[in-house]
Parts: sequence; C-alpha cells; structure tokens
Amino acid sequence: MFETTRRKLLGASMIGASTVLGGVGFQATAGELSKKGQILLNKFPTLPKGLIEATEFPLIEAIHGRRSRRFARGASIPDGPLAFTSKQDPVPLSEMEQMLLLTTIGGNTGWSNLIPNNRFYLPKIPNYAGAAGGRTFPSAAGFHTTEIFYTDDSGSYFFPTRDMASTKAKLDGGETDLNAYLDEHKNRIVKLSDGRLNTPASPLHMEMHNEWCANVPGSTLVIPVADLAQHMILVMCYLVQNGACIYDDVNNQPIPGMGKFKTLVDIENPYPLSYVEQLGLTEVTVELSTSCYAGALMLQALGLGGWMYEGINPFSVLGASGDPDVPGLGFRFDMRDGHPLPNVTGLEGIFEGHCPPHFKDMRSAVEAVVSRKFGTGGPFNPQTDGPYKENEKVRGSAAQINEEFVDCVSVMTQYIFDKFGRFPATVPSIFTLMYLQAHQLDTEFYDTHFTSGAYLRTHADHDKNWG
Repeated sequence: MFETTRRKLLGASMIGASTVLGGVGFQATAGELSKKGQILLNKFPTLPKGLIEATEFPLIEAIHGRRSRRFARGASIPDGPLAFTSKQDPVPLSEMEQMLLLTTIGGNTGWSNLIPNNRFYLPKIPNYAGAAGGRTFPSAAGFHTTEIFYTDDSGSYFFPTRDMASTKAKLDGGETDLNAYLDEHKNRIVKLSDGRLNTPASPLHMEMHNEWCANVPGSTLVIPVADLAQHMILVMCYLVQNGACIYDDVNNQPIPGMGKFKTLVDIENPYPLSYVEQLGLTEVTVELSTSCYAGALMLQALGLGGWMYEGINPFSVLGASGDPDVPGLGFRFDMRDGHPLPNVTGLEGIFEGHCPPHFKDMRSAVEAVVSRKFGTGGPFNPQTDGPYKENEKVRGSAAQINEEFVDCVSVMTQYIFDKFGRFPATVPSIFTLMYLQAHQLDTEFYDTHFTSGAYLRTHADHDKNWG
C-alpha cells in the first residue's frame, strides 16, 4: 500500500521556495524541505498535498472548525427549507485518507506510561493497566477494553489495536515514520464480510433525522465497541487491590462467601453493585466517545465531511435486532425472560466478551484478565519492552495478584453471573454507543444554504489537495 523508496522528511511544514506541489506528485529533495515536528514522511509514489496539509493543520483550527457536516456527495434533502439534491456521485475515501482516519481513532502511539505511584502500594506501583501499549484515546486506569470496527462500500472490518505492542514505526529519536506506521496498522485489519453493513433507514434501526445521511454510499462508518464485561472484571480487580468489595443492592443482600476475604477487603463497607456497574459503563462511554472525537478533529485536517453520532440502533449494528435481514456485525446475543432487550456477549473468534459462554465460568475470565496484565506482552511482565531506562525493574515492581486475590474477584463475579444470568448484571456485556462517519463533502449544499465559513479551506481544496 505505502511501500516506497525511503526518503525521510522530518516534519510537518514542508513548504520551500523551490518546492513544487503540483497535482498529486511531489518532486522536491529532502534538502529543500524545512523540518518541523515529529512526523517523518517517506517518499510516497504520489505524495498528495492533502497529506502535507493534514500534518501541519493547526490543532486550534481543527477544534474551532469542527462541525457536524452531514451533507455527503450523492445526498438529498427532498423538501423543507434546506432542500437540496447533490449533483455529484458518492465518492469513497481514498485508502490513505481512511488509514489516517482509522489510526487517529484507534492507532497505537507507543508504550503507555503506567500509573507511577500510589503511596498505599509502596514500594510497589499500581497494577491497574490492561495493556502495555498506548493508543490515540485515553482509557480508565489504562484498562483498554475497546476495539474498532468499521464499514464502507467494500465490506465490514475489524481493526484490532487493543493489545498491540508499541509501534515499530516509532524511531529512537521519538519521530514516527508515517509510511511504516500506516502500513503496520493496515496489516492488522481483518475483513469480516462483503458489502456495506445494512442499517435500514426505518425507525426500528435508525433515528429518522439520520435516514438521509447515515451510513450512506461512499462513507466510512467507524464503530468502537467495548468489552464491558472485561472492563468490569478490571474494575473489580481495582477495588480488591484497594481493599474494597461490593454487595448486591438490587436484591439487598451481601455476596455469599465474602467473609473469608475480610483480611483482603473491607466487607463491612462494600460498594453497591449497581453503582459500580454504572461507573464502569460511564468509563467505557468516555473511551468510545473520545476515540470518535479524535477522528472528528482529523476530519477537519483531511477536508472530509462527517460527524460523530449515536443515531443508529446499536443492536442493529452489532447484530441483535432480531431482524434476519439485518445481521449487523454478527455478534452473539441472549434474550432472558422478563428482560425486553438483548444482551450481546461477543463475536466468536474475533471479539469475545469476558463472560460465559465465551469462557466456561467467571473464574476463567478473571484468570484471562490477570494473564493479560502479567503474561507475555502484558504491562507488568518484566520481559515486555517499554519506555523506561530500567524497564524490567519498573514493570516487575507492580503489585502482584495472588490466588486469594483471584478467588475474591471470582466469587463476586460468579455470584453476579449466577444470580442475574449474565455478567455484568445491570449493564451490557458488550457495548457500543458512539460512531464516527466520514464522507466526501458536497460543498455546493453549504454554498447554497449557508453564509461564508460553513466549511474549512481543507474542504474547499479537498479535490485539489488529494487529487
């Protein structure tokens, strides 16, 4: 995709007196280019001016210029005060535009900086994180339970970066070889199915204010999905590590068997289950939303239309709508008597929630989470590489998780599954809420109905910049 003869161009600002940026080609030598920033641009066969524009686009302009620009090429608003029908055909994102967008939403950005201190742990460090790598969006205590899915005209795809080790495109000086970075991430993509994800424009599947603009031909629809079951196990580990536990406030009873852990956790002052689960749901909602917001800022730099929104039924997206003509991404789900909504648990072999039936019981799911922390490639494995001068010493100094700890977390989580027939009890096992859509903008709609300033220079110059 981006294999080229290497020419390192350090920086984002590459406008020189003798630089020629005509068409999609770029013929200047490295010596003619100024240096700025930490982005290295290799000699692409064709280096679009749009890529140069994106690397030097001011963050403050992206923030102040961010708007929901819903009118794609090929779109139509048939009547009303903003009636308009596009004279252009839908045009998909280029491969480079799509990869720049995906890596902005969920790309690996190097090694995560672990939480370095808690005086109650000394001489150890906190053991909260679930992943050793950092990504473009934050996650509560470094849990990182979200992965990225997306769909376009060619199919639906899985873009896994959750447990990706630090990118090899990061060089010793801290610079990122952008060409290698995009290739490295492209090679992780897994195709799930042919054709665009079917999200019918009907009230069952979509908010009607989106029927004319959501998941339209030519667009890329990005779908972050959280393993909330795993997130809640990590929350339980966090609680136990800090001497706390939970009780079942839904049924107003303590969790049986917790008395034997009274030297490990405070069984006299437990947290209510429903509160802890609402906290976990809120945390992953922030995670999903900030990943989309990062992508929304990149849309401004790329000169693409689009917006972040939640107006497509998440059950239709995941595959739990009950409509055989709307298979979604194909996730497994369960229906329980007395519960009107399905509980989605995972996509077999691709993205399985940390709960039965994808694990034989909750103890095995808890053990998998502990292994993710301390096993090969984990953030607290001394053999995992990292950002520290004494990396082995730092990673190996994390508070350990022993058998009693695993027993305590397993008793709480198994109780929840047995009592409620699912894990977690009151929130979904697999959760999605926020999406990001990107499409080629029809600027004529905005010229017709808006005053000046309805779109940015990157939108106005998109075709010229990207060829």
